[in-house]
Amino acid sequence: MAVLALATPAAALERPAVVELFTSQGCSSCPPADALLKDVSRERPDVIALSFPVDIWDYIGWKDTLAKPEFTARQKHYAQSRGDHQVYTPQIIVDGAVHGVGSDKQQLTALVESTSATRHNVGTSMKISESDGMVVVDLGAASGDIGHGAGVWLLRVSRAKSVSIGRGENRGRHLTYANVVRSLVRMGQWTGTPSRFELPLPEARTDDTDGYVVIVQKSWGDVLGPILAAGKSPDL
Repeated sequence: MAVLALATPAAALERPAVVELFTSQGCSSCPPADALLKDVSRERPDVIALSFPVDIWDYIGWKDTLAKPEFTARQKHYAQSRGDHQVYTPQIIVDGAVHGVGSDKQQLTALVESTSATRHNVGTSMKISESDGMVVVDLGAASGDIGHGAGVWLLRVSRAKSVSIGRGENRGRHLTYANVVRSLVRMGQWTGTPSRFELPLPEARTDDTDGYVVIVQKSWGDVLGPILAAGKSPDL
């Protein structure tokens, strides 16, 4: 990992919205949200749609085979940061800022629209490339209030995962999940100046993934703030 300061001017902010779906194989209300996320990922190039499987329903009869404790912690940190402490499935978080019911297409569309102005005025430009065996992320100068800066994260993603559910509320169903996050790795801290972050390709593209997403997100301790920039590899 490396970060280098660059002497480049700030660019106009043009970036996709980030929709995070917190879902569970043990949740009977989740399959419609999983299907909606799949549609959004195919139909809306202005949205990066991600599935975060969580383990909050493992106790009711089926252990989610894709869930990670850190994804459950991420969902809870969002709730604590907002101050409403609302943790449920299926839940979407848009741009790290607002939440809603993941199966409600009208609400999802409204939330993406409601965060549009912030997306175009606060944050930074991002360019992702691959060179000399490295993932290279170039960030421009900050626009708007970015607080004390933000973490730069690479999310390893599988384009699709299919699971046959053996027990629990979805017993007997064969479900497919789109853009499933498998793990996250921190590339560094961005302080608002034009910067370059690098990560070796083997660390970005692991055996069980198809590509990656990079996000820049305000954070301090366990508090997760808004997403300030986002991009993805061309194979997602």
